[in-house]
Amino acid sequence: QVQLVESGGGLVQAGGSLRLSCAASGPIFRVNNMSWYRRAPGKQRELVATMPSGGNTNYADSVRGRFTISRDNAKNTVYLQMNNLKPEDTAVYYCYAQIETAYSTFGTQSTYWGQGTQVTVSS
Repeated sequence: QVQLVESGGGLVQAGGSLRLSCAASGPIFRVNNMSWYRRAPGKQRELVATMPSGGNTNYADSVRGRFTISRDNAKNTVYLQMNNLKPEDTAVYYCYAQIETAYSTFGTQSTYWGQGTQVTVSS
């Protein structure tokens, strides 16, 4: 019963900052890829940032240089530091993780999604 719990969303003025957090809990053997997605009003879900367990990161062009993804493997937690926020960043942000559970066949992984957290940037 793995669960991803998100926090940190809110309302902020343009140019401000927010820090999102996503903690995985349950019978976890290993957390592999962790990512952040977002879905803006009237748009499809898009990948914002991703960070495999190896540490390499990748960002959407629209957020590169402003957002930073990081993770604390000991806490099974991923963060998204969002600086210089713009109104176009307004969206529901979702945490995503690929996890090997303690009770699954070794080497297999399942995908999990957080419940989503609203980020609203006003101008």
